[in-house]
Amino acid sequence: MLAVIPARGGSKGVPHKNIRDLDGKPLIAYTIEAAIKSKVFDKIVVSTDSSEIAEIAQRYGAEVPFIRPKDLSGDFSSSDDVVLHAIDYFKRKGKEFEYVCKLQPTSPLRNETHIMEAYRLLKDSNSNFVVSVCECEHSPLWTEILDEKRSLDGFINEYVKGACRQKLPKYYRLNGAIYMGRTEAFEDNKSFFGKNGTAFIMNQEESIDIDNYFDFEIAKLLIERNSCDENINGSL
Repeated sequence: MLAVIPARGGSKGVPHKNIRDLDGKPLIAYTIEAAIKSKVFDKIVVSTDSSEIAEIAQRYGAEVPFIRPKDLSGDFSSSDDVVLHAIDYFKRKGKEFEYVCKLQPTSPLRNETHIMEAYRLLKDSNSNFVVSVCECEHSPLWTEILDEKRSLDGFINEYVKGACRQKLPKYYRLNGAIYMGRTEAFEDNKSFFGKNGTAFIMNQEESIDIDNYFDFEIAKLLIERNSCDENINGSL
């Protein structure tokens, strides 16, 4: 299986986000290390347009066999197109993979166990795709679009008005941590969302997806807490 970690250098919200320090190491290192520890990949490739990111990625054990083309490095470039580019690169080198996985570097709490379990689910369920999700923090039934007047008329429907939170149906959202599938199906669909896809459920804490400075602080607190828990358990 081919792992592709897309990591461009031009992050707008948090400059140099993918290599910003998080509790003592670059953000991207968490994803590279999890991929290596999972032992399910034949190749772990970082696709980047940045020589600095490339050097750091290689230092932590990933391959950077090419520098990503400019037309795949803009603000509106699709990460699925980045994966397709990596697949095509290896095809031209005579190397093909039965499965492909996209691991975004902004999910530092997604670990090797999650990757291994998602891969097992992909094979055992005979699915074309497995994509990670988590339960929504707040039910979308409590949400609505506001008009220019910010009117609340019809904001909550009658069913939701009288229901307690515990009785509302569970909703799940994409968490951005794992996108995995059969390479042939991905190439045909040009996306990890197609027929015969299965959700891999993660908890909310493990699903943090770093997009801004606040996310960094939350991730740091969680990583520090997990490290303390491991130290305590190890001393028992």
